[in-house]
Amino acid sequence: MNASAAQWSAIGTTARVVVTSPAALDAARSIVVDELAALDLSCSRFRADSEIAVLSAAAGSWVQVSDVLAEVLACALEVADSTDGDVDPTMGSDLHALGYDRDFVEISRAGGATAGPVGYSLVRRPTWRDVELVRDAHRVRTPAGMVIDLGAIAKAWCADRSAARVAAELGCGVLVSLGGDIATAGTGPDGGWMVHVQDRPDADSGPACTVALHAGTAIATSSTVTRTWHRDGSNLHHILDPATRRPVEPVWRTVTVAAGTCVDANAASTAAVVQGNRATRWLEDRGVVARLVSADGAVRTVGGWPQEVAA
Repeated sequence: MNASAAQWSAIGTTARVVVTSPAALDAARSIVVDELAALDLSCSRFRADSEIAVLSAAAGSWVQVSDVLAEVLACALEVADSTDGDVDPTMGSDLHALGYDRDFVEISRAGGATAGPVGYSLVRRPTWRDVELVRDAHRVRTPAGMVIDLGAIAKAWCADRSAARVAAELGCGVLVSLGGDIATAGTGPDGGWMVHVQDRPDADSGPACTVALHAGTAIATSSTVTRTWHRDGSNLHHILDPATRRPVEPVWRTVTVAAGTCVDANAASTAAVVQGNRATRWLEDRGVVARLVSADGAVRTVGGWPQEVAA
């Protein structure tokens, strides 16, 4: 079974769609482009006209939101609950204060440098528990000053949604990757989808592997070495510990999880990075399939990680 692929830049990352039917590629790409456009308008922290920006400016008032934002926010709150708050979508203002205040492509173009001092406070701040969502009515209220950050979960949600749409509407097998958050749907190629799991942005360094994903399986990687920048002499990354509102200590530089949905995979991989030394027990207790790379490059797998194959 032949597969065809398209790849392009979107929402500050790389989007890729692969289909088992070459004739369906253009239509599949259009579906993913449409889904990404709707996601960006609803959930971007970097657009002045996004629904997230409107919600932040509402200063504690109720806001009517779209289906997309209501669904993604509901998903993010469910993830926060299932991870005991280790994955908290309410730290947008903290990321902004640390210098992650624009699309990461723009930060990279500036050499990974941001201006201003690095500081934080342990004064009690609102968390995900303080977000009020009436899902069916599409109404949201957040405390004044809170900035929602849906980045990781939104990408995973969109990968799941895009893959499901392509398979349902075009009748082919599909893999959708959004910055490494990968969802599959439909009947895949013989032997499964070959997915390269990479530890570092530089393909020539770090322990990497290739695994076969079968239909309906998703995979996501959370990393402390891919979205990094420096500010006032400090090296920072984008995964924050909700307890300190600071970048987590990199016990694991990457965690990759395979699951039934990209949202579940992303939630578990991000929570594991936040948990540090507690991660392997947490993953094992929940039967999560994962591959963890420590700060010194050692690899550990849990939960029956797929057999690694030749690329």
